[in-house]
Amino acid sequence: MSSGMDAARPVLTISDLSVVYEVENPVVEVKEVTLVLSAGEILGLAGESGCGKTTLAYAVNRLHRPPARISGGSVTFHDADGTDIDVLGLSDKELRVFRWSKLSMVFQGAMNALNPVVAIRHQLEDVFTTHRKGLSREEKRRLASEALELVGVDPSRLNSYPHELSGGMRQRVMIAMALLLQPQLMIMDEPTTALDVVVQRDILREIVRLRDSLNFAVIFITHDLPLLFEISDRIAIMREGEIVELGTAQQIKDNPVHPYTQKLRESFPSLTGERGDFIRTGESANAREAM
Repeated sequence: MSSGMDAARPVLTISDLSVVYEVENPVVEVKEVTLVLSAGEILGLAGESGCGKTTLAYAVNRLHRPPARISGGSVTFHDADGTDIDVLGLSDKELRVFRWSKLSMVFQGAMNALNPVVAIRHQLEDVFTTHRKGLSREEKRRLASEALELVGVDPSRLNSYPHELSGGMRQRVMIAMALLLQPQLMIMDEPTTALDVVVQRDILREIVRLRDSLNFAVIFITHDLPLLFEISDRIAIMREGEIVELGTAQQIKDNPVHPYTQKLRESFPSLTGERGDFIRTGESANAREAM
């Protein structure tokens, strides 16, 4: 797969990160995870439901609420200007500036998160109202229009309400919103789960195209391993809060080392065939999870 990855420059370093849920019997949901993500890289994060994928993503973005607590480790964002940012050490004010401008997130079920009574235009422009206070109304509208064009949505849809858009178009709007401030890293948590196979394929192709043209890095979270084979540069396999295997997409596909990775791969129908390419053929990648 073509990659815009600049292997020489990391954009994110996660070191020994742990998250505990402080309930009556505390649960360590993420256990000393270490990952390094390069600029422009698509890193797939796979594993069965409940393994800690979303908890890890929330920890990287400091989105946890009690009883969840980061109990150890560090998260360092390596800005393109050469500055290293200690994400866990940011104040609330600094964190508000950091989010969306440096690191954005497309949440699970995000296409249903748009305000149903507010036009798309205003929801996109609100990002600038919060983060780019000096922009004029005309500049906000121009940038919102360009963002929609970037993800393949006609700018005339700016005046539409969410219920007037298809599921695929709503998801594209959410991706446009995440790209508005040109972040260097986007975390995508199961962004295509609720979409049919044809729309899913189009969204995946769009993500790869945008990555190639804008060179932002992506952490793409899913339990759908065949999907990751087609879009990822590398894949991390997560089980019970730990990264049990990390390798290139090709290595994980052809020669997985960890027994859990082998079982996870075998739990999906084979993608081999005359062409064997999910992105090109639209072949279904919605298979059952490994149990």
